[in-house]
Amino acid sequence: MSVSRIPARISTRAALAGGIALSSVVLLSGTAFAHVSVQPQGEAAKGGYATVNIKVPNERDNASTVKLEVNFPLDHPLASVMPQPVPGWKAEVTKSKLDKPLELHGKKINEAVSKVTWTADGSGIASGFFQTFPLSLGQLPEDVDQLVLKSIQTYSNKEVVRWIEEQKEGAEEPQNPAPVLKLSAASDDHHGGGATAPSATATASAGEKAGHDGKAGDHEEKAAAASSSSSSSDTTARILGVIGILVGVAGVAFGVLAGRRRSA
Repeated sequence: MSVSRIPARISTRAALAGGIALSSVVLLSGTAFAHVSVQPQGEAAKGGYATVNIKVPNERDNASTVKLEVNFPLDHPLASVMPQPVPGWKAEVTKSKLDKPLELHGKKINEAVSKVTWTADGSGIASGFFQTFPLSLGQLPEDVDQLVLKSIQTYSNKEVVRWIEEQKEGAEEPQNPAPVLKLSAASDDHHGGGATAPSATATASAGEKAGHDGKAGDHEEKAAAASSSSSSSDTTARILGVIGILVGVAGVAFGVLAGRRRSA
């Protein structure tokens, strides 16, 4: 083996390795960041209301995204789904009849939002960019931990990608996973659900009682001692005042007597 052939082989292997690594990065970047997803702004608590963003990246180099459909489950219906206006896009809200009426704020609702569709007025989402579509949702269900929002993405070249595959426990992530909104535990201060939050005064009283539970007797003893000490102080002050007056009177009398003796 000649010395001149070694560098050539090494460079060839290095080029192949570099090409494989570059291909892996391109493939991974194309699959890891191309999913349509839903992200809450703050908390999405059970029984409450939330604002969420539907995030839509463009995964094609030769087409732009011109349409998005987001579907809402009717087995856990949402009475209120309101899209925020997005410049360059037109939003359409579709409602469907419910098999079982939904009760909200004492009223029965016979239909709920089943789909929101955004259609681009212009060029849509270009390659290498993403767009967020804000939604106000409520009242969120209390008997599930998540909502699956199956979505359909349409490109300018008429290609359609269905983000509708649900993640199976213990299985690998599907090729086209559906966006999933995770719901947090119900809170007492969410709008439209939960117990009414106690007033500040009641909360403070409860906190004080909880913080000093079992020590009420000590507080009463201290209060009694403080009262007794204050009473004693008042009595002492009065006695001293009377003594002072008597001393003053005695002094005046002594002065008068002394004057009379000198005159005599």
